[in-house]
Amino acid sequence: MPQLAKGGKWVFGWSVVGQARELSIPPEAWLEYGFRNQEIILFTRGSQRSGGFGIGKQDKLLGSPIQTRVLAQTTVHEQGKVFLPQDVEANLGDRLLVVRGSGLALSFLARGPIYEEALKHPEIEKFS
Repeated sequence: MPQLAKGGKWVFGWSVVGQARELSIPPEAWLEYGFRNQEIILFTRGSQRSGGFGIGKQDKLLGSPIQTRVLAQTTVHEQGKVFLPQDVEANLGDRLLVVRGSGLALSFLARGPIYEEALKHPEIEKFS
């Protein structure tokens, strides 16, 4: 998992929105955040600056400070794959940067300075 700049965020890779609005969770992020098949995950709003969204386990997010940012929920259908609910803004082919978030939610960034820096790093793995 690369760190884009000294003291900066750690990234897991790029995830591309597929034909059925499915998204891949990079294997390293899957393990670190403890996701499991058939479990309910919650989607949270991303920041104004970076856009996108976060995903996290229901038991970790409910009762946490970011509970108020929950947009939607879905079930993990197979290891590493989730389908995006309609309440989550994303389009076919969107390339989202998967970043280590708060520990409560894994971040999928759509823009901003971290995203722009990542575009300069062709070594970042892509997941679709």
